[in-house]
Amino acid sequence: MQQLRQYKQFWFVIILGVIALWLQFVNHQAGYAQILITGLGILLALLMFIEMVKTLRSGKFGVDLLAITAVVATLAVGEYWAALIVLLMLTGGDALEDFAARRANSELQELLNNSPQSAHKADGDTITDVAIQTVVVGDRLLVKPGEVMPVDGTLETGPTTVNESSLTGEARPIEKQAGDTVMSGSVNGEASVYLMADQTADNSQYQNIVRLVKQAESQPAKFVRMADRYAVPFTLLAYVIAGIAWYLSGDPVRLAEVLVVASPCPLILAAPIALISGMSRASRNGIIVKTGTTLEKLAQVKTFAFDKTGTITQGKLVVDKVVPVTAVPTETLLQLAASAEQHSGHVLAQSLVAANTEPLLVATDVKETTAQGVVATINGQVVRAGKASFVTDDPVKKPDQTAVYVSAAGVYQGYVSFSDQVRPEAAQTMTDLHHLGVGNLLMISGDREPIAKQIAGEVGIDQIHAECLPADKIQVLADLPAEHRPVAMVGDGINDAPSLATADVGIAMGAHGATAASESADAVVLKDDLTRVSTARAIAHDTMRVAKQAVMIGIIICTVLMLIASFGVIPAIIGAVFQEVVDTVTILYALRARTDR
Repeated sequence: MQQLRQYKQFWFVIILGVIALWLQFVNHQAGYAQILITGLGILLALLMFIEMVKTLRSGKFGVDLLAITAVVATLAVGEYWAALIVLLMLTGGDALEDFAARRANSELQELLNNSPQSAHKADGDTITDVAIQTVVVGDRLLVKPGEVMPVDGTLETGPTTVNESSLTGEARPIEKQAGDTVMSGSVNGEASVYLMADQTADNSQYQNIVRLVKQAESQPAKFVRMADRYAVPFTLLAYVIAGIAWYLSGDPVRLAEVLVVASPCPLILAAPIALISGMSRASRNGIIVKTGTTLEKLAQVKTFAFDKTGTITQGKLVVDKVVPVTAVPTETLLQLAASAEQHSGHVLAQSLVAANTEPLLVATDVKETTAQGVVATINGQVVRAGKASFVTDDPVKKPDQTAVYVSAAGVYQGYVSFSDQVRPEAAQTMTDLHHLGVGNLLMISGDREPIAKQIAGEVGIDQIHAECLPADKIQVLADLPAEHRPVAMVGDGINDAPSLATADVGIAMGAHGATAASESADAVVLKDDLTRVSTARAIAHDTMRVAKQAVMIGIIICTVLMLIASFGVIPAIIGAVFQEVVDTVTILYALRARTDR
């Protein structure tokens, strides 16, 4: 609504300005033209005054006070054409600033669209599909393979595996037995299970994420725009020069002449145009920055916090080590495991087959036991691949990572371990961020602490917070001391949506990430490349440097013009034209932010 109103004001000024020109220079009715422009000026000055009061009540100082004074002063001394030029620049600058500040606000609806909508309610042997809102605590629900757990609950049957990556960021499937609890939003594995509802849908984990996003959106971080920081000293300087000129000359027209060239158009125009240019440059580099304010904040960020799975890592488990405990070669051990698992749809089976470089052997009498493993006959011997307890009764040494254990002909042969591979560009990204002035790098992960520490050490992250659910991630961000703020959060999953919205700047890895995370973020990396995060920081830094330089150039030129106008050598309408020259210079300079350097 605010953006629409500003555009309407801009076009309103243009239309009435054309009418005034027609009245004075075609119909030769200067009096009507003056009345029209004076009425327009008074109306817009009143609207700006109301907005300025609201701004002052919020504890900020906007740039409108000087503009209002310039409009009123020029109208009061009859310089209505100068007033019209000032109004054009003011309303045009406001419309441009609103355009630079556009952002998408559909993240809550996206979360709602992705949340479970129905459940299979079991009453004896009868299964009925019911709306998720009608589920009450104690209801018995059937969850089929591949379906989302509708509510938080306790498994009555099992075993099964669940994928909790959208909630915790943990990439590996989690094994669940009868009696274990599961969270809504997690995805069931290969087996149908019965679930006893422990919570209603509104009180379950997925809806908690929705509420966290709502809360974060309703409590935006306080931020002072660059233009507002320059406004106070520039306004005071203009008033001092104009006041002295009026006092020494005794002519109120001198006040108007000074204030016209002091119109804060450089403040209103230069920064938004630089920000739009920076946003355009970011877009060319595969980064969508939703608001100009995001670039301002990003340039000042002192702490970058990263999710692990899918952000620092690639988000998929791959074979890490093949560890035989007998004389069998590593290639043969991997070949046996892959051959036994080749027909399984399990994510680890797919990783085994992908890592195997030997020809797959023919497997017969294949039998897969959910959440346990696969048994098959290969080359006349029984091969088992799966959990340690499934393949052997002997005690085995287990690695920290997820692993598939292998036995052949009743003899335990060894294991194949898996890890979520670190992105090859992650370490360089952290180095670049440090070089760009970011003093604190965090990793906030739902994964176990040993794995989180290992990955943080590989890429050069300063601090880790492991085993964090969405609410924990928000708390970590909230507990950061003032000297480590502003903070940017980088993530890719639904579980990251609340923390992305909570951080001063939320950056989503959107190439393969959840839509909800992308919509909750202030910036979205469209390419599957973590170095775009450091690129975004560099672009923000360059953009704000150009914006500040453009504003300072405008202020310096305006100050020189004010000093000249104080001697009465620049008529008001000529001063307004000079102001257009200043605007042009600052705009052209601000456009430099569009260029890659």
